[in-house]
Amino acid sequence: MAERLGQASVPRPEGQLIWIHGASVGESLAALPLIERLVADRVPVLLTSGTVSSAGMMQAKLPPGAIHQYVPLDTPKAAVRFLDHWRPAMGLFVESDLWPNLLLEARRRGIKLALINARISERSAAGWKRAPRMAEALLGAFDIILAQDEDFAARFRALGAHGVTVAGSLKADAPPLSCDETALRALKESVGARPLLLAAQTHPGEDETVLPAHDALRVRFPDLLTIIVPRHVERGDDIAMLCGSRKVARRALGEPITAETAIYIADTMNELGLFYRLPRFCFLGGTLVPMHGHNPLEPAALHCAVLAGPSRANSARAFEAVLGAQGFGDVHSAQDIAREAERLLLDQTAAIAAGEAAARGAARLSGAVEKTIAAVKSLGAVDARA
Repeated sequence: MAERLGQASVPRPEGQLIWIHGASVGESLAALPLIERLVADRVPVLLTSGTVSSAGMMQAKLPPGAIHQYVPLDTPKAAVRFLDHWRPAMGLFVESDLWPNLLLEARRRGIKLALINARISERSAAGWKRAPRMAEALLGAFDIILAQDEDFAARFRALGAHGVTVAGSLKADAPPLSCDETALRALKESVGARPLLLAAQTHPGEDETVLPAHDALRVRFPDLLTIIVPRHVERGDDIAMLCGSRKVARRALGEPITAETAIYIADTMNELGLFYRLPRFCFLGGTLVPMHGHNPLEPAALHCAVLAGPSRANSARAFEAVLGAQGFGDVHSAQDIAREAERLLLDQTAAIAAGEAAARGAARLSGAVEKTIAAVKSLGAVDARA
């Protein structure tokens, strides 16, 4: 709570400090390759985020030389306390989490500011157009804006932002999601040779599509195991109720996978890296409901091909790269999911080739870290060694 009020819990390191802010787990993880690169060049880094889950994860993942703090509440006094202590040479805001008091106070002090890995949806852009003065004030605080793709860049420019360029997605440079090797071995042993359907990062409305796909596939594959990894783990109870008479096991309750288990609900935190390593393909959620999709580069980097619905605006370029490399992956219904899954389950060679193609498609998007480092140096906020 003290950190949220702008009161630092650790001393400021010596030298020119780079401050990076990411709202939660996704943004913080996206920034990790950039942080590692800066620290390797002996540039001290402060990472702020606003959630308990991101704080816990980053405490474990940050390299020595990087510090995590909670972002202060967006009040004038908290912003002043925070900036008085940390005195960053530059602030890098990841994606779209903008705090007016913090941004404008940093700008008033002459701190160089950049919006990196930047994205803005059509809906958000339309909202900002209804408040042009606010948009001009906040976006104008940034010296540069590094957009993930040209569509996002065009929306920022239409709102009057300056210094907008395309740098690609930092997520494309992220290392593959990690997992506990002991847990992976145990899970593989529990699954055995059973055919798998993985539905990852699902939202309400998508489980209701995945379950009929599961039923259709069980006609051809009676021992099929479907694993559902909800985007929000607190939905485990709801998904179990949706399953009705289907035999269910829940990971959060420690229930084992048995020969009778039809649906395994993986309602635990930070285990996507574990589940993406099990199958050759997955259905990726947030795409059959208007959530604009989750990151397809995460399964692709682990050679897991992707099936996805039409709602992909958050990662349009990444979906284009991965699905384009695969040559398939568009699904709109339970029938579509069942059809593609049946084909891949019957042809393991094709499934392996699809995973390899997905990985190649994801690799083509790398390079955003180098472009971001170049932009940091161009603003003269850190030593040119970085």
